[in-house]
Amino acid sequence: MLVIFGLGNPGLKYEGTRHNAGVETLGKLAASYRKKLVRRCFSSYKSCIITSESGQKVKLVFPLTYMNSSGLAVAKTVSDGDRVLVICDQMDLPCGRVRLRAKGANAGHNGLKSMMEALPEGFMRLYIGVGRPQEGVSVIDHVLTRFSQEDRQLVNAAEDEAVRGLRLLIDGFDMARLEQEINSFRVDR
Repeated sequence: MLVIFGLGNPGLKYEGTRHNAGVETLGKLAASYRKKLVRRCFSSYKSCIITSESGQKVKLVFPLTYMNSSGLAVAKTVSDGDRVLVICDQMDLPCGRVRLRAKGANAGHNGLKSMMEALPEGFMRLYIGVGRPQEGVSVIDHVLTRFSQEDRQLVNAAEDEAVRGLRLLIDGFDMARLEQEINSFRVDR
């Protein structure tokens, strides 16, 4: 089974922040299949199962353990033989960009560090660009703030493109071709 994680922080305080671009994208993916992420009885994650047009079942997971401990949900949601894809924010990409990678490093992203500890064999990544902080703004303040109206429009377009690409991947589209197609997507100011 394919398991897709959307990383972010739970709670109203973090809705719409740069760090929640991963879980926002996951929520849009679920909605595109007319599903909703739900929490079951004290679990440390929200999830749902979607079924592709080809009949493939895919599990969508939002860890409720906060970004830096995202990997804690892996033991309860991933089985041997599952393929994993993680959606998260990426400061090294400007707003309006999306990047799909078959593997990679954590690039200083604490959510990815936690996932790599839980999944040492590796996983695919889908990055949503959130841009770099302005001079004088810390990384933490940057990722925990909401987007400007202009950046929000760019990120919405990137998230929509990510959902389109994920639906193709779920339906069996070739990963290498999809990687090339998604990585060429760009919304400019």
